[in-house]
Amino acid sequence: MKKSLFTSLSAFLIVGLLAACAPTAMPSAPATVTVETKPVTTPADTNDEKGPLYRSINVTGEGQVFLVPDVAYVYIGVHSQSANVSEALKDNNEQAKAVSDALKGLGVEEKDIQTTSFNIYPQQQYEPGTGNVTGTIYMVDNVVYVTVRELKRLGELLDVVVRSGANSINSINFDVVDKETALSKARELAIENARKQAEELAKASGVVLGDVQSISTSSVSTPLVKEMYGMGGGGMGAVSQPAPISAGQLVLTVNISMSYLIK
Repeated sequence: MKKSLFTSLSAFLIVGLLAACAPTAMPSAPATVTVETKPVTTPADTNDEKGPLYRSINVTGEGQVFLVPDVAYVYIGVHSQSANVSEALKDNNEQAKAVSDALKGLGVEEKDIQTTSFNIYPQQQYEPGTGNVTGTIYMVDNVVYVTVRELKRLGELLDVVVRSGANSINSINFDVVDKETALSKARELAIENARKQAEELAKASGVVLGDVQSISTSSVSTPLVKEMYGMGGGGMGAVSQPAPISAGQLVLTVNISMSYLIK
């Protein structure tokens, strides 16, 4: 009897020790989620099962303002080439300096002349028919981005830089420096247009227009008239008359998207 009791007690102690040595799963800290609710103050129809049901009218209005450009941006480049890389670079530097001096002589400030690319690269020459390499020509390109603030002298400016050594003129873009007043007016017109549409739709649908729920806007300016003065290649001769450049007009367009509650 004592032996049996001793055996049972020993087994109990062993099981207890094993349980004490086993890994214990600790409870993790509870996650806290905060949900903020606000009372709805806008009118809404009620859907019996799904709660408040909001109905809305979404419209897009457009406003346009026409502007006369007062600034132009143009890329002016000098391209030179030679079988000798040093000679090609020397010729390009001389032409580029002459163009820069000509621009400054016409009143373009140094801050309005920005180098956008300067490249030197070889181009192999091939014999017609056989395709054998006959030599290498080195090309040098120097392109500046010029801001022209006196548009009435733009044609004269292009003529002078061509005579000074520029042989690549591309991408004339006209713009207006300060468009804030025009933007404000275009926004007003766009909102008025959107509101008018919403009122007409509400009336035709037999509902009452409520508060504005959201507004988003975007704007873009595009030219009505755009004449390009494009030139390329290294053998361009000087023009005898100033280039006929017309700035035309810009149209500034603002789009307003609005969402109205309906009752």
